[in-house]
Amino acid sequence: MSHRRIIHVDMDAFYASVEVRDRPELRGQPVVVGGSPDSRGVVAAASYEARKFAVRLCPTLVIIRPNFTKYRAVSQQVFEIFRSVTPLVEGLSLDEAYLDVTTNAWNEPLGMNVAKRIKALIKERTGLTASAGVAPNKFLAKIASGWRKPDGLTVVAPEKMEAFLTRLPVDALWGVGPVTAERLRERGIVRLVDVRTADPAVLHAAVGSLSEWLLKLARGQDDRPVQPNRPAKSSSSERTYAEDITDLARIRDETTWMARESAEWLAKRDLLARTVTIKVRYDDFETVTRSHSAPASRNADALIARALALLDKTEAGQRPVRLLGAGVHNLVGLEDDDPDRWPLLQQL
Repeated sequence: MSHRRIIHVDMDAFYASVEVRDRPELRGQPVVVGGSPDSRGVVAAASYEARKFAVRLCPTLVIIRPNFTKYRAVSQQVFEIFRSVTPLVEGLSLDEAYLDVTTNAWNEPLGMNVAKRIKALIKERTGLTASAGVAPNKFLAKIASGWRKPDGLTVVAPEKMEAFLTRLPVDALWGVGPVTAERLRERGIVRLVDVRTADPAVLHAAVGSLSEWLLKLARGQDDRPVQPNRPAKSSSSERTYAEDITDLARIRDETTWMARESAEWLAKRDLLARTVTIKVRYDDFETVTRSHSAPASRNADALIARALALLDKTEAGQRPVRLLGAGVHNLVGLEDDDPDRWPLLQQL
């Protein structure tokens, strides 16, 4: 049986690494890209040095305002490298992608060697490091890429799959967040391989309709192909916080950042969104979503205002929040929208 060779490439601390590259005097210092600590701004990215500290505990922390135009330009360089190797490139964000290199421009039979060359090209052309995971499928490749960050390379060969799977905790599974993981652990399902032998009724009680999918992943089975240039249906960001947030100003700041990310994402793809959605999970794990539809737009200020108005319809700030999300849905291309609105779109 022939196996696919899938690589998941993930740039290391991407935004922060770009800034340190362009300002060598910051090398070795803790750097974050995000808002001001005075306004409880959001940290969009942090260097590995910075991740060892909290802002209050790190008086030498360097805070840099993000420059998404620059990050997109670097991302374009990286993706050009990917597409020179294989047309089967599925971008997940500015700084990560899946590549199917079963067939590749170098006629290189070993996925490990393709990943090494890609990492070397990224370093040569951008001055940045990336981590890569090589495996027979997307699920294992993504886990493997995070195994030895930064500048890591982890290969899960078909004959090593079982040994790799036995090392993984249950929350390595896609779709298993902290709450679900805790539900599984309460039922004695602690490791990924425990999913295989769990009573189907117990597993279903813990994860519902996800049980069949999780069982496949626990066996290392993932048949999803790498889908290049997949049509965008929506874009959203969500973040789970190590400590519950109670400060409404910070909650609004976080939501603003995520809505702005969505606007950047739309602009890059020449898309407009009709619907803005937010998600709030409280400290007791109750989760609410709110959405608002209007004429299609990609204007950042308008999308942010709509997201914040939706936030006002929740109890965020009155109740502690452990997760926030914001996104855009019901997308249309500029060419698909009502021609009568084109003059208006020039302002967006």
